[in-house]
Amino acid sequence: MEGWVEINEAIEILEIPLELVRKLEEEEIICPACIEEKPGRFLTAEALEELRVAKVLMEDLGVNIEGIDIILRLRRQIIQMQEMFQRVLEDLREFTRGLDR
Repeated sequence: MEGWVEINEAIEILEIPLELVRKLEEEEIICPACIEEKPGRFLTAEALEELRVAKVLMEDLGVNIEGIDIILRLRRQIIQMQEMFQRVLEDLREFTRGLDR
């Protein structure tokens, strides 16, 4: 269960309107999961961070739901590319260590 937050707890922590969470769920921008051992719906740490970003985008920057969807999808792609780049760098380091021997 580590790394999961119950959705009502997330709403309280982030001080985010329930209506925003419902709209993000309806549009499948965030997707809470059900966990067999516990009642309720849960968010991963990543989804919790996306919920925080969505709140900032809407409340501070006036971005609409469609814009939030696009921004979060692009953000996910950037994070994936960063992770891939880190793996490539690590492979390159391993390769160059082999050349030094």
